[in-house]
Amino acid sequence: MELTISGPEGSRRKFELTNGRVSLGRSPDNQLAYPDDPWLSRSHLAFEFDGHCWFVRDCASHNGTVVNSEAIKAPHRLKGGDRIYAGHLVIEVYDQEVTTQIVSFVQRGPATSERGMTIVTSLDKALTKAAQHSPEHSEGSLQTPRVVQALIRAGQELAGHRPLPELFSVILDLALSAMKATRGVILTLEEQGLIVRASKGEGFEISTAVRDRVLRERCSLVIADALSDEGFREQISIRKHRVRSVMAVPLQTGDRVIGLIYLDNGDVVRTFGRDDVELLTVLANVAGIRIEHARLAEIEAKEQLMALELAQASEIQQNLLPAHAPTVDGYDIAGLNVPCRTVGGDYYDFAAYQDGRLALVIGDVAGKGLPAALMMSSLQARVQMLLETQPSPDAALTVLNRNLSERAVAGRFITFFYALLHLDSGVLEYSNAGHNYPLLLRSDGSVEELSGSNMVLGIIPDARYELRKITMNPGDMLVLFSDGVTEARNSKGQELGEEGLAEFLQTHGKKTAEETVASLAEEVRRWCETTTFGDDFTIVITKRF
Repeated sequence: MELTISGPEGSRRKFELTNGRVSLGRSPDNQLAYPDDPWLSRSHLAFEFDGHCWFVRDCASHNGTVVNSEAIKAPHRLKGGDRIYAGHLVIEVYDQEVTTQIVSFVQRGPATSERGMTIVTSLDKALTKAAQHSPEHSEGSLQTPRVVQALIRAGQELAGHRPLPELFSVILDLALSAMKATRGVILTLEEQGLIVRASKGEGFEISTAVRDRVLRERCSLVIADALSDEGFREQISIRKHRVRSVMAVPLQTGDRVIGLIYLDNGDVVRTFGRDDVELLTVLANVAGIRIEHARLAEIEAKEQLMALELAQASEIQQNLLPAHAPTVDGYDIAGLNVPCRTVGGDYYDFAAYQDGRLALVIGDVAGKGLPAALMMSSLQARVQMLLETQPSPDAALTVLNRNLSERAVAGRFITFFYALLHLDSGVLEYSNAGHNYPLLLRSDGSVEELSGSNMVLGIIPDARYELRKITMNPGDMLVLFSDGVTEARNSKGQELGEEGLAEFLQTHGKKTAEETVASLAEEVRRWCETTTFGDDFTIVITKRF
């Protein structure tokens, strides 16, 4: 069996089940490891082979495992078409072995017969004929009691909410019953080709010419007497199963073909005719529309679940940030974080110590969205521990970097600025791990950059960080910011930049810190000519009276 595993940001991975047991979860010990998915347990589920069949088993996971639409408590036997939901993953199951055994495509067998025994029609032709037919029903009319009964039954059977795998079986049963056929198979077009979704019988040999004409030209075909057709009677399956009549129609939604239905009959059963192929063509169209609705419903349900989970994640993340700035004599402090998506990778924090020092931190995780948010949460927990131990900024970054590097994810790093402000003297000690240089606006209107930067966090475990000092005087304003502020672009592609930020602060610096932060957010929106941000926006302002 083959799995196609889809992640929350559109990533896709194919995995073939060949061993006796395959585990999936957050832990790196799993063959299928997804350490960045917080909704997975360390060991979430396992695929197990009992010598005959594959099963999926939930490993007492915290958030459970859903197969199709049911949470599983016991091992579930897998079959092609199953969909497994675990954490933020959607796992589709494809039964390669069954597909090979049930259906094969052969070059023999033309799409039309030289002897004229092939009937070719289409959905448009069938519907036009039905609309033009007189009330006096003939056997070939789409208005006969037999046809009406088949369509009514199809409407009843397909009206309910069924998972896709069950839906395919129902559609095949409807087709076999309406056509009085003995064997049949439904195949759908997927990324990896035609996949068997439901079947009755085995050893089908479908002509490549028939397959291509049905899929590409949206034609419905009947081979009335396959044993009399030179192109078909040589096929092994035709002889072995004594197939007399063959029919293939497209599963069609509008102008798009999503698969085909193939039926055949033995020589002791009546042969298919024009009325059969027209009826099956209409049934296949009804079925195709129902299949697409079911797929869209699954996608919508998945998106709604994701939206709910992201909203909950956003609430959790906002609770990790300071609810308000500390109140300290002689200073006015404010901070703001606005993620460009539901969740983001920026972080800031404060800590006021009883010895008269104030810690100020700001960080930016590489990337956006959920992966960055997960790293931000991990960063926040580590920073909180450092704030409690009160190390100097250079020592704090050294410890933080070593800890993050040991658990680094390829391509992920963090820029970070850590400062300790001595409130009485205004002396600011700081270390910078690749973050934007903060700005210090002096009371005389001049602007200084807090230069000096070292390696970003999470890349080199033994990196060292430099400690620098500067003094904030009364009337000065310290501004920490993420690149979502200065790299905001307008419609001409121009960035706001450090100069634009400095000019804005010089103009609006007389307001309170909280008012300045809010005004800057509005200025960036105006600059970008949009109500949203292109990157996570974070600003921290500290004013000394």
